[in-house]
Formats: sequence, C-alpha cells, structure tokens
Amino acid sequence: MDEVPTAPTAPASPPGAPEERHTSVGAVVLVVVGVILGFVALVLVAVGVVLLWGHTTQRDADGFFNTPTVRLETTSYAITSEEIDLGAGAEEQFVRDFGDIATVRLRADAAGEKPVFVGIARRDDADRYLGGVDRAEVDGIRTDPFSVGYSYRDGSAPSTPPGDQDIWAASTHGAGPQTLEWRPASGRWVMVVMNDDASRGVSVDASAGVKVPWILGIGIGLAAAGGVAVVIAVVLLVVGLVALARRQPIHLGGPEPGTDRPVAVEGRLDAEPSRWIWIFKWLLLIPHYIVLAVLWVAFWFVSVIAFFAILFTARYPRALFDFNVGVLRWTWRVTYYGYGVLGTDRYPPFSLGRADHPATLEVAYPERLSRGLVLIKWWLLAIPLYLLVGVFLGDGTASGTVGVPAIGLVGLLVCFAAIALLFTGRYPRGIYDLLMGVNRWVFRIAVYTSLMRDEFPPFRLDQGDREPPHEPPHSPQDEVEVEVEVSPPG
Repeated sequence: MDEVPTAPTAPASPPGAPEERHTSVGAVVLVVVGVILGFVALVLVAVGVVLLWGHTTQRDADGFFNTPTVRLETTSYAITSEEIDLGAGAEEQFVRDFGDIATVRLRADAAGEKPVFVGIARRDDADRYLGGVDRAEVDGIRTDPFSVGYSYRDGSAPSTPPGDQDIWAASTHGAGPQTLEWRPASGRWVMVVMNDDASRGVSVDASAGVKVPWILGIGIGLAAAGGVAVVIAVVLLVVGLVALARRQPIHLGGPEPGTDRPVAVEGRLDAEPSRWIWIFKWLLLIPHYIVLAVLWVAFWFVSVIAFFAILFTARYPRALFDFNVGVLRWTWRVTYYGYGVLGTDRYPPFSLGRADHPATLEVAYPERLSRGLVLIKWWLLAIPLYLLVGVFLGDGTASGTVGVPAIGLVGLLVCFAAIALLFTGRYPRGIYDLLMGVNRWVFRIAVYTSLMRDEFPPFRLDQGDREPPHEPPHSPQDEVEVEVEVSPPG
C-alpha cells in the first residue's frame, strides 16, 4: 500500500520563544490620526471655552469687550492710530449675508479743558487732510511698564477744524466724555484724535471696545465640535494602540535572550563606517522625525493612562506597555543611526517591533509595580536624573533621545566622532563606548520616568556594545570552603 504524502508541518517554536506578531499599517494610521485629531480637538475645546468665558464674564452691560483706559498725549495737533487694514470686499459681503460682524466703540475724555474730537476715516482721506500737519502716530502700547510709543511727523497747523471735513465714517466731538460707535467695513482705516478747534496740544483718556454678537454661538459650536472630536480621537487611539500591541512583532517575554537586565540597550558598531554619509543623515531621517514626533505624543498619553492604571491596579496594561517599548525601540534605532551615536549606516526600519538592525532595545514586562512609587518617581526621585540628562544632552529635553542631541556631552562626542570618520575613516572606540554608556543610561531613565519599571537607574555608564552580565548580590552561600591537608615531615 502506497504511503500518502503529507504536507510538511511548520517547525514548532522552541519552548519559551517570544510571540511574534505582524505589522499593521492600519493600526499606525489610527494612532497618527487619533493624535492629530486629539490636538485639533483640544484646540477647539480651548478656544470655545475661552470664547464662552469671555462672553459671560468679560463684557460690560452693553455687551462690549473693553480695553483699559490709556492716556494719549502729545504737543502736536493730532494723534492718529496705526493703519487698520480690513481687506477689500470680502468683509462687506459677509456683512450683507450674515449681518453685523462687530461693532467698535471708542471712548475719549479730554484731560484738559478743550473739547475733544474723535473720528474714523479711510487712510487716504486722513492723509490728505493731515498730510502737512504736525502730528503723532501711535506705534505701540506697552503694558509692563505702561507706556505709549509715538512716531512724530513735523508740519504746520491744519487748515480747518476736523469737524468741517466730510471724510469721517464715524465721529464725535464736544466737551466731557465722548463715545463713538462704528461698524467696520472693508478698506484701510485710521482713527484720529484732535482738539475740536484743531489747536495744538492733545491730551485725552481713551479706551476701545468691541461687541461681537456671534461670539456665543461660535463658542458653543467650537466647544461641542471639540468634545465630539475628543471622543473620536480617544476611540481611534485606543483601537490603534491595542492593535499595534497585538500586531507588531513585539517581544512579550522580557529582554533579548541572553540578557537578564530589566532594560537592555545594545548596538553593533559597523566595521567600516562611511566617511561622509553622516553629513546627510539629518535629511534622510526627516520622515522618522515626523513619525516619532507623533509617536512621542502618543507615548505621553499612554504614560498618563498607565499612571492611573498602576495607581489603582498595580499593573501596567500590557498592550500599552508593548506600544511604549516599541516607541523606545524605534527611537533608539534612529538615535543609533543618527546624531546620537552615528554607530551604523544601516537605515532604521519604520517599525515598533524587533527588526534586523544593529541597534536593539528590550524592556522586561513587570508583573506588578508599586502604587506608592508611581506618585513620586517620575518627578521627585528623578530630579537628579533630569539634571544629569541636561548635562549629557545640553538642555534636558527629549531632543537627544529622538536622535537630535543638543549641544551637550553627547553632541560634542558625536561631533568628534564625525570629524574622525571624515579624515581617518575610523570611529574612535573610546568615544563610541562612552556614547553607548551615556545613551544606555538615558534610556534607562526614560523607562523609569515613564513608569515602566520600578528599578532606579544606577549612577554608572555601562559602556560597550553589549549590556554587562548581571552580577547577583554576594552571599555567604557563594563562598567555597577549601580544605588543605598537610602531612607531617617524614
């Protein structure tokens, strides 16, 4: 009887082998869209809340938002504002279609005994009237300390009082407090303050206000749209993060086989690195910088969620943990290729999971974390760590950990290494080992301060390609007792 051939079976995975998962482009897209939408949503909510707050608390009884009263004073014949440019045509069409955009109110009270004149005219008309007049133009109002800046134009007295001109779109004049209201229209405008009789020496206390009838509706609309966008963004982020954790080839069983460190950061220096390719790596890495900027925002959100999860359950949610490990792994590959080490010319892959690349990073998943430490380790206990990171990276920010170190120890060492590569074609081993030690320590700090492990990063630089072997604490049981038998003479 002939044997029936059977299909070959896939070799079984060795016991304890890490679970591997396939990359999901859709999950990455969900995370990116969720982060971007979340930013937009927060901006919408913030603007909407500010508008609603202003509408309810900052208006006067007539519905105007008002500036503080300022003293405008000059020995010239007139004070003019800076040009108010409202465009051409579009605003008038908006007014016709949707009603009043806004109403502007100017209040002026003469500081002396002379009646005051306040008017608004088109810039060209005002220039014709005041073209040869000695006047002062306001070029800025400063609040701390308070002062009004003027630019002066020499000239003579005006030919006629301002009230005799027919150039004003809105005006008011007289003794005592004066109020002017004006509905803006398209064009280039200027405000003019003079004495009613066009005499020299103008001094008034003035304020401006604006009434925007549609601000309440806009505030409610923005806040509501932002709230809906926040919900959608959260859903996209959660779905995307969970999908990434499930589908990326992320090791679920601790550090890379062969190491027993909670955090394992390793690299393999190229035998013959290029002399010049490092000059263009900033350009080649732009796509990575863009993606990592989004991923680090997501990393921050995930860490905040993990904070509350650890506080109440003493566990870091596994899917979120795997995602953050992936972000750190991706960051380390970019750092190693780019201006954090310049250790390889192999372009880093766009992946959160393990990859065939000289730079590797693994973080062992903790079964339990301290509820007490989570409250203080990321800020209080980490203060000395942050200070030293500032020395290493130059400014203490995360810029160095995403591959663009600031001018600090890392930046200087990479600069020396780049010069050596350019002129000798060799990477100084001492500089490389020191850079590996610094970067390894920085990533241990990143793991600790992002709440992923409770072990405080030791104050040492473990240099070289590989993590040093773990040395267990010495105990009396480790001592070996040796007996030596000595025979008597003869």
